[in-house]
Amino acid sequence: MATSSRKIKWGILGTGGIAEKFATDLVHAENGELYAAGSRTKEKASSFAEKYSIPHAYGSYDELVQDPEVEAIYVATPHPFHKENVLSALNAGKAVLCEKPMTVNAKELEELVTTAREKNLFLMEAMWSRFLPALIKVREWVNEGKIGEVKVVKAEFGFHIGWDPEGRLLNPALGGGALLDAGIYPVSFASMIFGPNPERLWTTAHIGETGVDEHFSILLDYGDGKTASLHGGVRLHLPNDAFIHGTKGYIHVPQFLFADQATLHVNGEEPEQFKDNRADQGISGYKFEAEEVGRALLEGKKESSVITLDESLNIMRLLDQVRAEWGLTYPFEEK
Repeated sequence: MATSSRKIKWGILGTGGIAEKFATDLVHAENGELYAAGSRTKEKASSFAEKYSIPHAYGSYDELVQDPEVEAIYVATPHPFHKENVLSALNAGKAVLCEKPMTVNAKELEELVTTAREKNLFLMEAMWSRFLPALIKVREWVNEGKIGEVKVVKAEFGFHIGWDPEGRLLNPALGGGALLDAGIYPVSFASMIFGPNPERLWTTAHIGETGVDEHFSILLDYGDGKTASLHGGVRLHLPNDAFIHGTKGYIHVPQFLFADQATLHVNGEEPEQFKDNRADQGISGYKFEAEEVGRALLEGKKESSVITLDESLNIMRLLDQVRAEWGLTYPFEEK
């Protein structure tokens, strides 16, 4: 069957670091093209657009989402602003790919999901790692039963930002802390394997001087001997690997967040390694999530089957439960 050669016209809302990574990669997407960028000032938008050869630049987010040519919006602002930005795009009739976490809590995300469904518009959380070739291969191995019945998942993502109490990651007013910024990745990885609804959880966190979680540990029990051990931090270096252990072997994913390889270890057999070559092509990996959005839009779908809105919502409910165990709320959350 012939595939469509039409490319989805993208608008990037926000011009920070993650927007730069997305713009750099989008030029490699088979079904998408950079069309417009919006920032809080015309100067920032124009500078960003010039750097990435984007035809149109807007000095406000509203101008961007109102452009009738823009089909999909990538929301690249800090997560406390996601709800407002996504609603603006949805209300303008645009499909939306929103950087993770889609919101800071489940109540906000419920509103976005309801709005998208009522308006019959596409919405997806930008859990970019789900679409990396190595993790697609991992899911194939698991689904084919290569390691038998999966019993244990271990995943971690941690890095050390140093001491910057005014910076976003340590500022509670900006939703700072390890859980939403780093922790959502191992939690989503466990959800990819076991689903987003564990039966029980145990968790502990170190709350730092600024009042945010600097590092944490989570143990999830899914019943039938299935567990996930997850860790994250923003002032703590971790190896950032993931392991999936089954009754017949295990899978190792080095640096799982950025995975370019994975190794299958089946009991009594030589290991089988998968490795992609995207780095040789100058591709970081963000193009894959953009292509998923493009495929969905060209096929008339309203959400991705790889990470559904219900899964994103259940993951956010789980993160809310974890924070409740810690007694941690953000200043801007309703009491």
